[in-house]
Amino acid sequence: MLIIKFGGTSVGSAARMKNVAQLIKAPHKDVIVVLSAMSGTTNALLQLADYLRIGNTKAANELLDTLEQKYRTECADLGIDFVVESFFMDMRRRCAESYTPQTEKDIVANGELMSTTMMSIYMQVPLLPSLDYMRIDADGEPDMSTTLSLLKPMIEKMHTPCMITQGFICRNHTGAIDNLKRGGSDYSASIIGGLLGAEEIQIWTDIDGMHNNDPRYVPNTRPVPQLSFAEAAELAYFGAKILHPTCILPAKLHNVPVRLLNTMDPAAPGTLINNDYKKGRIEAIAAKDGIAAIRVHSDRMLLAYGFLSRIFAIFEKYKTPIDLITTSEVAVSMSVDNLTHIGEILPELKALGTVSLETNLSIISVVGDLQSNNLGFEAVVVNALRDIPVRMISYGGSDHNISILVRTEDKVRALQSLSNAIFSNL
Repeated sequence: MLIIKFGGTSVGSAARMKNVAQLIKAPHKDVIVVLSAMSGTTNALLQLADYLRIGNTKAANELLDTLEQKYRTECADLGIDFVVESFFMDMRRRCAESYTPQTEKDIVANGELMSTTMMSIYMQVPLLPSLDYMRIDADGEPDMSTTLSLLKPMIEKMHTPCMITQGFICRNHTGAIDNLKRGGSDYSASIIGGLLGAEEIQIWTDIDGMHNNDPRYVPNTRPVPQLSFAEAAELAYFGAKILHPTCILPAKLHNVPVRLLNTMDPAAPGTLINNDYKKGRIEAIAAKDGIAAIRVHSDRMLLAYGFLSRIFAIFEKYKTPIDLITTSEVAVSMSVDNLTHIGEILPELKALGTVSLETNLSIISVVGDLQSNNLGFEAVVVNALRDIPVRMISYGGSDHNISILVRTEDKVRALQSLSNAIFSNL
């Protein structure tokens, strides 16, 4: 069995849905097709929910009018009736009701429900409703055992070679509609594929695999033919947009390979992600913007027991993850990408020492086989940045990654310099 996931761009119009339908028919194997909402729909529905939150029902209904017209056009272009009318009726009903925290999740779920309904009727393929099997626990994490216990009987009962299901959406431990957060359709595919022990999970996007650098800023990049799960996870977390950082964990745990493919160029081999590991190679570079650096300096805490734990406790209190960290005898520097609670974090850190904050930074990650016995790789990286101010370097925390913190204004120059040095010389 194959699990085949198509993102919002891939199903963003009737023409692209027709193209996806042809790709679905091609494997000649049993498939479960995971679909995202049509591109632009989730953002529109989030905006709709926000209008309702602030009580602007006029703007909400106007947005719905625009969105409904788009869907009428796409259904007509597919040659099917307006099969999503009930979803718009439900959303209009919600516009007249009091807003609750659950309203947004209920409304946003319509994106995937509509795209899968349209594709199911266009292809005459049955739906496998994700709200009937995909579950998350009280911590918002996938409830694997419950999901599997619900999913397997449904598949066995349907007994059909092709099924279409929704990515992203699920139910939580209370039974209410919820979701796997942004990028969650990749996660859905990985969960399904891992639990069912699929032959392969295919994630189709609008780019031909994971490139060895960011093609928006660096010329002549190329797709990486194969990556290990660990390398792909590092690249995804540190900026490679093609893949959601959390999505491959279930596939990794169940040893199910993931292949990244391009709906615009189906013949391209893309990138295969599996548990194989190529030694002695640097594979790719990625960059992540929106980073801030926080430095805590304290002479009185020199070598003090518990200094680091007290710092970490503050970040844990405000549920703010740390990306990179470096330490000296009297100072700790950390990078974060979430400044939501920075106003509460900084005053508490100031109780431990002198605190500085620097924003508008980017993390650049060089990913590959970076074990300590591979002499010279770190020297190539550092030498490539000899003319670029470096705020922080993190090396040794992983066998797969060297991360460098630079000013965002220097990011493009750093990416290009690293690419020239690494992929020309190694």
